[in-house]
Amino acid sequence: MSRADVCVVACADAWRGDGPVLASPTGLIPRLGARLAQLTFEPSLLLTDGEATLTHDDEPEGWLPYRAVFGVVAAGTRHVMMGASQLDRFGNQNISCVGDWRKPTRQLLGVRGAPGNTINHTTSYWVPRHEPRVFVDHVDLVSGIGHDRGAVEIRVVVTNLCVLDFATPDRSMRLRSTHPGVTVGEVLAATGFPITVPPDVPESRLPTAEEITLLRDRLDPDGRREFR
Repeated sequence: MSRADVCVVACADAWRGDGPVLASPTGLIPRLGARLAQLTFEPSLLLTDGEATLTHDDEPEGWLPYRAVFGVVAAGTRHVMMGASQLDRFGNQNISCVGDWRKPTRQLLGVRGAPGNTINHTTSYWVPRHEPRVFVDHVDLVSGIGHDRGAVEIRVVVTNLCVLDFATPDRSMRLRSTHPGVTVGEVLAATGFPITVPPDVPESRLPTAEEITLLRDRLDPDGRREFR
C-alpha cells in the first residue's frame, strides 16, 4: 500500500453517495478514483472515455455527445474533480495565470469551464503537491468560484498530504484527515492560510483488499499512479 493508493481511494470517496451523476475527473489519480468508485461502492456513476462514449469498466454503455454535456452541467447532475494552480480558504480556484492578470508572470490554462462548473454542480479538487504557493490567502485570478462567491458545493480537496473539506459554519477549509505518516503540523506548514483543525484529526482511509487488487491488477497494473 502506497501514498498514491491512499490518494486514489480518497478521490474515489469524493463520489461516494452521488449515484447516477456524470463524474468528470481530471488527471490520472482522480480518473483511477472515479473508476474505482464505479467498480465498487458507486456502480451507477457515469464515466466517459474522454470523448462521447459512456463506459462502465471500459465497456461502452451509452452516448453523451458534446452538445449534451452543457445540459448535464446546467442540470447540476455532474461532479467534476479539477486541478488547481492556486486555492484559497473558501475554495476559490485559479488555473488562469500567476501574478497581476494585466501582466502575469505566468500564463496558465485560462478559466476554461471552471466558472460554469462551480456555479452549477459539485466540484472537488486534486492537488498532487500540497505547498504554500498553491494554498494561498488570495488567488491571483478567480477561475472557479468558492463558497464565498456562490459555489454550489466544493466538496473536498485531496492532496498528497491530506483530505480537506468545507464543513465549517462559514464554509471555509477544514482538515478532514491526514494521510498515513503525515502530521497535522506538516499540513499547516504547507498551507498559506489558517484552516480549521478539529480536536481529533483521523488518518485517511486505507484501501480495502478489493480496492488494492483492482488497482494493481486491472486499473493500473503498470503503477503509473505512483509518485516519482
